[in-house]
Amino acid sequence: MPAAPSVRRLTRHEWRHYRELRLRALADSPSAFATTLAEAQAREDADWLRQASSGAESPSEIALVAEADSRLIGLAWSRIDSTATDRALLYQMWVDPSFRGLGTGRSLLAAVVRWATGMSARQIILSVTCGNTPATRLYRSAGFEPVGHPEPLRPGSDLLVQPMQLVLGAA
Repeated sequence: MPAAPSVRRLTRHEWRHYRELRLRALADSPSAFATTLAEAQAREDADWLRQASSGAESPSEIALVAEADSRLIGLAWSRIDSTATDRALLYQMWVDPSFRGLGTGRSLLAAVVRWATGMSARQIILSVTCGNTPATRLYRSAGFEPVGHPEPLRPGSDLLVQPMQLVLGAA
């Protein structure tokens, strides 16, 4: 059985580990993300460093990683919506398949909720691929509810994502 993961903020110096984690996520679950594996693989190192630095150091966004046995096995990225500062957006949520169903996703979500609450957010918004029942079950069990109508995953995609929200203080 894998070791219980811990959740922490990514550091800027881990940008290469973040890149590897993100590429694993995109390869494992291509229908869960707006970014494609090919798009991510084409990014320059400077872009990865810049993104990791932002998630590690920005006061208005956070990159969280789950770690087990010194290996990154999960990711959740959240930021405060610049158009509505009482709203946090959650994206890049992913857990390594060998750690699914063991509470890693719940731990990442709980850390996002704590961070968003500390940022005075009143709600967290995410989108989940329609038909992605394990992810949908995870979000619903954490108190997220569908809002609005499904939208295309990315331009030209037949896949749809359902926006969901968690009203903080109500769950």
